[in-house]
Amino acid sequence: MTVHRLALYWAPEREDPLHALGSAWLGRDAETGAALPQPRLPALDIAEITADPRLYGLHATLKPPFRPAREPAAVAAAAEALAARLAPFDLPPLAVRDLSGFLALRETAPCPALRVLADACVEALDACRAPPAEAELARRRQAGLTPAQETLLARWGYPYVFDEWHFHITLTRRLSAEERAAVLPAVTAHLGAAAARMRRVASICLFVQPAPGAPFRIVRRLPLRGGR
Repeated sequence: MTVHRLALYWAPEREDPLHALGSAWLGRDAETGAALPQPRLPALDIAEITADPRLYGLHATLKPPFRPAREPAAVAAAAEALAARLAPFDLPPLAVRDLSGFLALRETAPCPALRVLADACVEALDACRAPPAEAELARRRQAGLTPAQETLLARWGYPYVFDEWHFHITLTRRLSAEERAAVLPAVTAHLGAAAARMRRVASICLFVQPAPGAPFRIVRRLPLRGGR
C-alpha cells in the first residue's frame, strides 16, 4: 500500500443513512472511492463549495493527517490496539451549524466521551508520526495561531487538538454570508432526519492518502472493543 499520510477519523457506519447522504453531498464515497452525483444548488456550484471536504471524505477528525514514521502495518496495529481499549458510546443527535464560516455537522448536546476518544487517538499514535515539514508548519502559522495553539503545533504537529479540538464533520469550504444563507437550508434538507438520529460510536477508521493531493480513503474500520 502506497502511503503519503494517514489519519484516524470517525465516519458513519456504511449502513447509517448519514453515510450515503453525506457522501452524496460531498460527491465521493470515502469507503469505495466512487464519485457520486451531488444535489443541485440554485446559482451555486456545489462541486466547488465541497471540493476541500470531498478530498478528505465524510469524517470527523480524531488524529489529524500525518506522515508516518513507521511502516503502515505498524501504524494500523497501533490503531487496532487503541480501538481494543476504547469502549463504544452513544453520539448525541447532530445538526448543521456554522463553524467559523464553514458548515459542519456538530453534536447538539455535550458528549465528554468524544473528547476522551479524540485525545486518546492523538496520544496513542504520536510515536507513529513523522515531524511536520517546515513548509507545513509555516502554512499552519499563517492562520494566526494563539500561544496555546502554537504550543500544540510544536508538540503534536497540529494546533487543533486537546482543548482546541471540536467535533465536526465539515460539509463546505468557508462561505460568505450570502452563500451560507443559501447552502445551510439546502444541506439541512438534503440530510433530513439522518443527522438527528441517535447512533453509536462503535468504531474508528484508518484513512490513507496515497499521494500528495490524492483523496483520502478508508482502509480499515476498527471496532471499539473496550468494556466488553
